Amino acid sequence: MPKDFLQGARDHYDCVVIGSGLAGLTAANTLARSGQSVLLLEQHYKLGGMATWFKRPGGHIFDISLHGFPFGMVKSCRRYWTREIADSIVQLKNIRFDNPMFSLTTTFNRDDFTRLLVEQFAIPAATVRAFFDTARGMNFFDDQSTTVGQLFERFFPGRQDVIRLLMEPITYANGSTLEDPAISYGIVFSNFMSKGVFTFEGGTDRLIKLMHAELLRSGVDVRIKCDVEKILVREGRVTGVRVNGREISARSVVSNSNVKTTIFHLVGKEHFDRTFCQDAEAVRLNNSSCQVYMALKPGEELDEGLGDLLFSSTAPLFRTDLLLSRNVTSRTFSFYYPRTRPGSNRSLIVSSTNARYQDWADLSAEEYEASKQDLVETTLDALAKYVPDIRAKLDHAEASTPLTFRHYTKHMEGASFGTKFEGLAVSRAIPQQIGGLYHAGSVGIIMSGWLGAMNYGVIVANDVDSWLMKTGSPQTSPTATVL
Repeated sequence: MPKDFLQGARDHYDCVVIGSGLAGLTAANTLARSGQSVLLLEQHYKLGGMATWFKRPGGHIFDISLHGFPFGMVKSCRRYWTREIADSIVQLKNIRFDNPMFSLTTTFNRDDFTRLLVEQFAIPAATVRAFFDTARGMNFFDDQSTTVGQLFERFFPGRQDVIRLLMEPITYANGSTLEDPAISYGIVFSNFMSKGVFTFEGGTDRLIKLMHAELLRSGVDVRIKCDVEKILVREGRVTGVRVNGREISARSVVSNSNVKTTIFHLVGKEHFDRTFCQDAEAVRLNNSSCQVYMALKPGEELDEGLGDLLFSSTAPLFRTDLLLSRNVTSRTFSFYYPRTRPGSNRSLIVSSTNARYQDWADLSAEEYEASKQDLVETTLDALAKYVPDIRAKLDHAEASTPLTFRHYTKHMEGASFGTKFEGLAVSRAIPQQIGGLYHAGSVGIIMSGWLGAMNYGVIVANDVDSWLMKTGSPQTSPTATVL
């Protein structure tokens, strides 16, 4: 008989969390610490969502996506997780740019960007200060009519080289374009520019292992391979979930699925106001990405002069359409040295490119496999500029695409970065539509990347805790039904 992954699970919980991305994990841990009974359901066999990893023969362990986050991650991990996790966060000190306009290395903080803009790009210091102060002062209550492109034109008119320096990493990090609201750029960039870019030493596998252990200590009932089929609603209030064919009742539900999937698939639009559904339909999914994972043979080493992150491009100008094109001209290389994974002598390289789901979705099986192999080969060709003997050193290489992410995470169109800015308002409004139902995930400007997702999980957990305290404990556990 197939294994029952819900064996021993209770029939009722204070909160069910659907999905174990960093927002879901942090919401579950925060709620359990506050004394609520929490069931965490993950449809995959691993926790982490996009913050996860995979193994290959030869001892190679690859992080799924390239991870760089602001210093604020240290504070959030110490407060909402553990000191051990927080103390494992280290700075990436060598961020490189190499393109037809310029080639440079930076620590990616305000002081160093100021130095570069003044000395190398000949921008007046007062202009640089004014730009950074403006970016630092932005928040999501500000005017949304000004675009990123208009922001740059205000401070650096005609300076395509400056736009490339300041914009390319953020487009990679959260899919922002020059046409998006300026605040979608300013808030994210100002978070990074304070103290630089950081990563987790030891790899994502160690991070999620530590988080899983902490969840268990907090009392969270953690279940993998549990695919939620429906969020159950009665008379305007959430009553539980149906998962693996079983109904489990709950006073509240937090969905860490994509916000549009949550509304239209897990719940159903019949439970929401028409105007709300129209707003949700209008939410734009963010773009996806492709990765090429490369492992060197045992004992082969990388020159650490390559840096930690390398933003490389052959395109003469920065253009969003070129970043998304199947004809790849821009790649971000992440170099993993043995120190990145203490105790391992493996050297790894991961290349990441922004991508459109539609460019991969309609390929035949043969075309798809051929395109993946072409992605590997062209990436190795591009990497040879920096690691000339890469093919001789290579032990393993494979590619992932937007279809890969859709398969493993069930994200609509394999969206690596959730939704665009307008997704935040829709996400926050869900509890006003259905009592006890909440969403936490990658939506909008403050939710970009690991830190944003984690902090949004905390925000939502606090909302849920207040709801549970306000509504009180039910005398009986209701039987959930679907209307």
